[in-house]
Amino acid sequence: MKLDIFTEIQKRACDADGGFAQLLDETLEQARVADQAGFDCWWEVEHHCTPDFSYSSCPELMLQAVAANTRRLRIGHAGILAPFEINHPLRAAERCAVLDHLSGGRLEVGLAKSGGKEWQTFNVSEDQAGEDLAELTRLLPRAWRDVPFAWEGSRWNVEDRDVQPKPVQQPHPPLWHTCSSPPSFERAGKMGVGVLGTTLFAPVDTLNTMITGYRNAIASCDLPAQSINNSVGVFTFVHVADSTRAAIDSGAPRSALWYVSSAPRVFNVPRDIFYAAIRGNTDPRSHGATVALSAAEVPDTTDLSDPNPVVELMKREFAGEEISNEEIFSVIENLDSVIIGDVATCRQKMEKFQEIGVDRLMCLMQMGEVPHEQVLSSMRRAGRDLIPHFS
Repeated sequence: MKLDIFTEIQKRACDADGGFAQLLDETLEQARVADQAGFDCWWEVEHHCTPDFSYSSCPELMLQAVAANTRRLRIGHAGILAPFEINHPLRAAERCAVLDHLSGGRLEVGLAKSGGKEWQTFNVSEDQAGEDLAELTRLLPRAWRDVPFAWEGSRWNVEDRDVQPKPVQQPHPPLWHTCSSPPSFERAGKMGVGVLGTTLFAPVDTLNTMITGYRNAIASCDLPAQSINNSVGVFTFVHVADSTRAAIDSGAPRSALWYVSSAPRVFNVPRDIFYAAIRGNTDPRSHGATVALSAAEVPDTTDLSDPNPVVELMKREFAGEEISNEEIFSVIENLDSVIIGDVATCRQKMEKFQEIGVDRLMCLMQMGEVPHEQVLSSMRRAGRDLIPHFS
């Protein structure tokens, strides 16, 4: 299992804590340290109008800077937002090919449907987002290969074009989908691409069935073998410290809770979607739609209890309670999916991901209020004590 870095370019209360320019400088220093520590890939999201939660609105520019600041670290979109209103497929093909050249053939290309407020921002429908994701997945390898290139689709047609440049990697850079449900895992498998999943406080076991469904689906994919990316990546919260006490004092527990609790607000989607996932329910039929809500949710301060202690923490945080790192850690230390603690604890939890067939563990280390120096020390400690164990 390879250890990667996953980043939102995130800092809670960024304006009050150094500002955007400092955050970018810190992010590039973290990329250099990740490269030196032996992490395999640097994965970066694409989000728009999501202050504090994510400042990665132009990942192709930031990934170019990361490539220029590193020597061996692979460069990953996680992922390009697929709706054509956000990223025209031809422009996505061109940008990726140039980035593959600038990185010396180190590019990984993830594709995402997006959702919630981002669909609203760009006037995208839920059905159209899914269709665009499927069309972009089929189109990119053709645009990177065919001369002349022609495309006839439901949304865009073109004839007799030569898309330049072609990527360095042949037949093309590895393709991935960001996935969160059994149908999306299976769709990725049928299309021959890798999956980039997440836990977000859900138990590791919830991934197991989805990974099995993905492996079964990709086994029947009829693409040429050299075009298939049979790989599973999963992102989760990681902070590796010298001791449990140091892990708590880093602010990582409160940062992880803030991240999960903030996501429904940032994207303006129902919080019940996240509660269901935390309870281990991955059936999309039981979830609310991921289109933006007509009005922002407000907390129900009369009902802050829940049989699931993690959901209860989220309800209390949403209601505005200040919860200590100690109390949060006392709950999430029992979650096998949240990797915060000393080296031995982190190794034991990482092994659970390895056991269910995860190929890439994408470590979110720059999160919330964790100080920059603590992020760097966590990366270096993982490089020294964990990456060799899993290589």
